[in-house]
Amino acid sequence: MPPVFDAQQPDGYFKTEERAISAINKEIEAILKSDTYITQRSLYESTKQTVDLALQQMRSRVAEAKQKRDTRRREAEHDGRPLTVEEQAEMVHESQHLRAEQRRLKQQCSTMLEELHRPVVEHEERVATLRRQRRDKSDVLQQWLFRQYRMLNANGEERDLIDIFGETINAMPPAGSGDCCAPKLLQYAYANGLEPVCMAEFWWGDSPKQEIRHHLHYYPACRSKCLPILTHMLCGLDVEPNPLAKPKTKDVPSIVYEDDTIIVVDKPAGMLSVPGKAVAADDAASCELDDATHDGDNMPIYNNVEEYVRHYLAKNSQLPKAVHRLDMDTSGLLVLALNDEAYVELQRQFASREVSKRYEAVLDGKPSVLCGAPGSKWLTISANGREGRISLPIIADIMDRPRQRVDFDNGKTAVTDYRIERVLPNGHTLVSLYPLTGRTHQLRVHCAHNYGLGCPILGDPLYGHGCHTSRMYLHAAMVELRHPVTGEKMRFQTESGF
Repeated sequence: MPPVFDAQQPDGYFKTEERAISAINKEIEAILKSDTYITQRSLYESTKQTVDLALQQMRSRVAEAKQKRDTRRREAEHDGRPLTVEEQAEMVHESQHLRAEQRRLKQQCSTMLEELHRPVVEHEERVATLRRQRRDKSDVLQQWLFRQYRMLNANGEERDLIDIFGETINAMPPAGSGDCCAPKLLQYAYANGLEPVCMAEFWWGDSPKQEIRHHLHYYPACRSKCLPILTHMLCGLDVEPNPLAKPKTKDVPSIVYEDDTIIVVDKPAGMLSVPGKAVAADDAASCELDDATHDGDNMPIYNNVEEYVRHYLAKNSQLPKAVHRLDMDTSGLLVLALNDEAYVELQRQFASREVSKRYEAVLDGKPSVLCGAPGSKWLTISANGREGRISLPIIADIMDRPRQRVDFDNGKTAVTDYRIERVLPNGHTLVSLYPLTGRTHQLRVHCAHNYGLGCPILGDPLYGHGCHTSRMYLHAAMVELRHPVTGEKMRFQTESGF
């Protein structure tokens, strides 16, 4: 498909301004690499080192002289022979002389350094001015370019990227917006009077090292660049509802344990642990008993576990706070604190890794360790081939939230112990997972990534083989901690039913 806007015309505005920005880059580089600037800066820095050493020696000389005078005074006082007026005057004169000499040296050094630094500053101020000009020109050019991307939709409406992204959190389009395949295909169709009938994106080939993609499996467009654009471009078409936006469950958590300090619940798959980012914390905390929405049978539908527990506690003034998180698609044990002291103590236990957790998962096939895959620095395998450790660092994919990706340079340490329990008759594999860290989507990424178990969790909508099951087969089956008040060791377990 042709680009939505062709910015590469040699004599066009974009290329002309781009050449002007390149000229500024060259001028900056010429200044910073010039013999004059390099020589002047080197002379200033070497002289400053010499000056610093001389001043340090002078300070030491003044301090040593003062120490000797103080010693003389103490000895005279100890011997019962006070210093004479002449001796005292001599000591005062010595102190004044050294202080004056120190001030003269400071002034001489300051004047010398100022003279050497002046031409260096002039060069660097010129560079700073050029950098501001470059930034301003780049901002204006980028804004102009985004204005040229005028995206159509099926209703014949047209909006540029600045207008479209003005309604998003970031307010400005990311670089490269409008050049992805889906917007280009739709733009070409609308511009040529064609009616889109069906469209999907799938991955072809091996998965990249950082992201998780499966050959011939379908994936939604990225959220950062394409979601706002496609939201506009699909207007006027008969589009199926977004499956990720639908409520996932009408089930409610079951109470596993309760006292005056903590509540432990068994969360159903499809329910958030805490209010989503779109819900303000203050609003969530002030929910009354009739805040839950209702389905067609007038049964309440709770948006998250904290909301359900607030309703469960009725008019109890204590507000529950989830101490840790489970992904919306994950079921299992979730611990909530009923006061701030308990919350702080339990958070400390989680942060210091004093809490033990075990998850059960069904993998969508056989993990690589059962298929003869060798171990590596990121995947250790026991002698029996059924246990080991995964150590793949993880970072948020800022271009496609809420996805996470593996990043060996900037990712946060993420460690998971695993044990393969058995291969099921349908070819899936039941595994136990023991997270030693608590990164977002850690278990899901460690299972799905080729450097981990190389097999995604069954039903994983982000990292798996598509949502062809009623849920994601990941369950928090056990949590062991100490009671925040009594210190008693407590172990909670619940069956996954997998």
